[in-house]
Amino acid sequence: MEIVWLGHSCFRLRGRQTTIVTDPCPPSTGYSIGRTTAQIVTVSHHHEDHDYTAGVSGSPRVLDAPGEYDIDGVFLTAIPTYHDGRKGAVRGPNLVFLIEMEGLTLCHLGDLGHLPTPEQVELLSGADVLFVPVGGHTTLDGAMAAEVVNLLEPKLVVPMHYRTPACQLSLDPLDRFLKEMDVEAAEPQKRLSITAGSLPESTQVVVLDYER
Repeated sequence: MEIVWLGHSCFRLRGRQTTIVTDPCPPSTGYSIGRTTAQIVTVSHHHEDHDYTAGVSGSPRVLDAPGEYDIDGVFLTAIPTYHDGRKGAVRGPNLVFLIEMEGLTLCHLGDLGHLPTPEQVELLSGADVLFVPVGGHTTLDGAMAAEVVNLLEPKLVVPMHYRTPACQLSLDPLDRFLKEMDVEAAEPQKRLSITAGSLPESTQVVVLDYER
C-alpha cells in the first residue's frame, strides 16, 4: 500500500485495486489535492476543510455516517466520536474511520477533540497505522495526541492537521508533538509504502511531506 499526504487531514491510500481519499481539503486551506481519483472518500465531519468531495474524481462512494461498510474488498468502520471535549457541544460530532485493507488496519482519527473512552480504546487499539491530528486549537494538541498514541499503541504514527508553510489555518507546528513523542528529528518522506510484513515491532513516527 502507498500512502501520500495531500495536506491537512487528507491522505491518498492506494492499494492494488482500490484507492481511498480521507477528508479532502479545499484550496482555501493552502493545500491543493490536485487531480485526485478514488473509489472511496471518507469524511470525518462536515466542516469545509474536511469535506471537499467535489475535488475527488472517479464518482467515489462518500462515507460520512457511522456504520460498517464493505466496498471493493475494503472493510471500513466509522465510529462516532466528538470534535471537542464537551461531547460535541462546541464543534459537533466527528467520525473515526478504521480501514482494513490488504492485510493492514489503518485508523484515521479525523478531528478528534478528546481522549478516547475505554470502549473506544478497545475498538481502536493496535492499528498498524494511526493518522492523528496534532495541531491543537480545534482538535488534539501535541500533548493530547501523544497520550492518544500511548493509549492505542499503533505500529506507525502519521501526524496530520498541523501548521506548515503551506497551511492557511491557525494551528500549532509539528515540533510540539515530536517533542512529546521524544522524536529529536524526523526527515519528511514523500510517500510511505508498507506491507503487513514491513511493519516495525514498536511504535514509530513517520512524517510525510505534503505532495504539491
